[in-house]
Amino acid sequence: MTAQKKKAQMSVYLDPDVMKALSSYAARREQPMSLIAEAAIASFLSPDADERREAATAKRLDQIDRRIARLERDVGISVETIALFIRFWLTTTPPLPEPVAKAARAQAGARYDNFVAALGRRLNHGPKLRQEIPEDVQKNGSVRGD
Repeated sequence: MTAQKKKAQMSVYLDPDVMKALSSYAARREQPMSLIAEAAIASFLSPDADERREAATAKRLDQIDRRIARLERDVGISVETIALFIRFWLTTTPPLPEPVAKAARAQAGARYDNFVAALGRRLNHGPKLRQEIPEDVQKNGSVRGD
């Protein structure tokens, strides 16, 4: 039968804020502070600790990169949609005669409120325009895989 190695005792001076954080963490986890301090020191001294941190950082950066790419795509879709609508509207809508224009201005507030309500319904219940547009549209307008 082999005897277990006895742990060595060590005194450490901690900043009051670090001690408070350690104490509250140990209380939340219902673990002794010495066990948590030992695990933290072991992790810090581990030869692969730097590689694990680097891998975790790279993973987070990749996630952020994908999110930014989606945001860029969504903003691009929004800008092009608005520009296309404005161009279409300006080229197809003739100016109204003055009596009709006054009546149209009088109805503009109600029509805008209806538009905002319809937009809100679409945003809440979908489908979103960005979901209707394929991710891999080529420059010539065709979709890859067609």
